[in-house]
Amino acid sequence: MNETTGHVGLMDLHNLSSISGNGTTGILDIPKPINTAINILTITILLITMISLGCTMEISKIRAHLLKPKGVAIALVAQFCIMPLTAFSLAKILQLHPVKAITVLICGCCPGGSLSNIFSLIVKGDMNLSIVMTTCSSIAALGLMPLLLYIFSQGFTGLENAVPYVGIITALISTLVPCAIGILINHYKPNYSAAVTQAGLIILTLSTIIVSVLSGIVVKDVIWMIFMPDVVSVAVLMPLIGFTLGYVMSVICRLSPKCSRTISMETGCQNIQLCIAILKVTFSPQVIGPMFLFPLLYIMFQCAEALLLALCFRLYHKVKTPAGDTGSHKHVAVTQEEVKEP
Repeated sequence: MNETTGHVGLMDLHNLSSISGNGTTGILDIPKPINTAINILTITILLITMISLGCTMEISKIRAHLLKPKGVAIALVAQFCIMPLTAFSLAKILQLHPVKAITVLICGCCPGGSLSNIFSLIVKGDMNLSIVMTTCSSIAALGLMPLLLYIFSQGFTGLENAVPYVGIITALISTLVPCAIGILINHYKPNYSAAVTQAGLIILTLSTIIVSVLSGIVVKDVIWMIFMPDVVSVAVLMPLIGFTLGYVMSVICRLSPKCSRTISMETGCQNIQLCIAILKVTFSPQVIGPMFLFPLLYIMFQCAEALLLALCFRLYHKVKTPAGDTGSHKHVAVTQEEVKEP
């Protein structure tokens, strides 16, 4: 994603930039070396995340779910219908500024993220379905994400030709290649998978810290703009609506509670690393302003809400199980007393 292909739609984007000059989104003047460093580290984070994700996948399990695709199909519909529609609806209802709207739309149209696998484990979901769903949504996004962005951007004045399709497709391809590398490592050299994942986690942590520090330095004067009520409202509501409607849709389609919880987590969790890479690399700093940090705000509420839902599930499961056990014990005790009677 170079300067030529990355900063696309220049006329439309500069128009948006001139609109943003009123202080709604802020205009950044990032020194080129720092901007380049943030871009490289952002892409590095994305690549490492996808390699680590690939190392958790097994070809046999992927094949098994693809042969019985009901759960995957429902999850894909939930991912690429509920979240984009939610993003579009919130942007319209809250009358977001065009730059904020395109940011929210890109976040809503992103495929599922790797965090959904962790949350699926916490809520005792179907881990195989979760991992396969993350893989399938990443592949499907190659065609669906540009299509959905084209459709929904038509509803906003000034965004019709401002979506960086080339940069988005390039970013999506760049996620599939490392994911495939991770799958191959896990398939042919499974003993190395754990080491690759651990090394990736260390590099990922260091890169994230550096990016956070550099980003904090360059946006320190306008960071407050991503904490405006409309932006915070979207960050709070989007994942919550995704978790809720993903579960409701799965129940309506008569999937098991285990699969329903999994699809709920998959629907609400977006690929934040991909979203940041697209916003930071394909838009110029003068256009996107501090809004490239919106995914970080989103992931804060995404994690908080997912953990809250997981806590509610755990408490419900803990309360329900002893009650069932007590009832069964009482029934056994009564039966034994009846047997002892002459």
